[in-house]
Amino acid sequence: MPRHIDTLQTPCVVIDLDKAEANLQRAQDYADAHGVRLRPHIKTHKLPLFAKRQLELGAIGITCQKLGEAEVMADAGIEDIFLPYNLMAPEKLARLKDLARRVTLAVTADSDYVVDGYAATFADSADAPLNVLIECDTGAGRCGVQTPDDAVALARRIASTPGLVFGGLMTYPPAGNSAGARQWLEEAAAKLADAGLPAKAISTGGTPDLWRAHETAIATEYRPGTYIYYDRSLVARGVATEEDCALNVLVTVVSRPTADRAIVDAGSKALTSDLLGLSGYGTVMGYPDAVIYGMSEEHGNIDFSASAKKPKVGDRLRILPNHACPVSNLFDHVHLVSGDHVVETVAVAARGRVD
Repeated sequence: MPRHIDTLQTPCVVIDLDKAEANLQRAQDYADAHGVRLRPHIKTHKLPLFAKRQLELGAIGITCQKLGEAEVMADAGIEDIFLPYNLMAPEKLARLKDLARRVTLAVTADSDYVVDGYAATFADSADAPLNVLIECDTGAGRCGVQTPDDAVALARRIASTPGLVFGGLMTYPPAGNSAGARQWLEEAAAKLADAGLPAKAISTGGTPDLWRAHETAIATEYRPGTYIYYDRSLVARGVATEEDCALNVLVTVVSRPTADRAIVDAGSKALTSDLLGLSGYGTVMGYPDAVIYGMSEEHGNIDFSASAKKPKVGDRLRILPNHACPVSNLFDHVHLVSGDHVVETVAVAARGRVD
């Protein structure tokens, strides 16, 4: 028989299966209605079972941020993987070549240095060349070539290198400025076409602008990640509601040192220290006026002075974290629940695979 959620030891992650399924279905329905092809980012959940469910619903493949994640997903039988990260060092490139033998694979590069590493590794792979997209900095200030002309120059380099094939463009646009990113991509695509190097794929993404994905019509795929769970930061952006959020951290009040202060058994090693521009380290569900104002590694400090009701020592609380993605990487297992019952406890297969 299913276990009751009250039997779980804290702190732990609980994932509402019904909400996660609804989130996935709603996004896929939107994509289907607008002709958007989804390639979900699995860094949020790191679970093959959810990656497979995303594919069942209609995703064209998955995105992995790190090689270790991609290896885990390939081991689980997933066959189409995009790895948008600059990979280097002989050991990693050897692993990349092994992975390319097993799945349909694409990677990114934003410099000659990265392309040179791919070229040396795949020089003898003319019959199965590595598909390389160019990462473009369209305003987020992370990795990426800086101008459309830089993209054309690097595309020429990739296209002329044995063992590689130029696959197109990839970007992670700045949240809230998909229009600026779209303009950048359109200019780059036009210049590539003029150079005789059409971009077969143009990949963009980000859950913050998921519901505007169709506005970037030039894109051939969209890479949302956190949409499966959502989190406090996305609620603050208006992308979802608290009711949509599928992941909570279940905690226990271990101390009430003062009338207004409580200590729970979850700190930075369970909730993450990410603020993402927010005040406090999460929302205490059912206590909207409570503030998680401080954390050490294993303790969370909560101010309940503005709350009409206050928890007692031993009470269990659910916390909606600011950022769901790192929380997945902090636990060996997560508990899949429906209502108050645990349906299944599963290992976070790609946990720690940041190599």
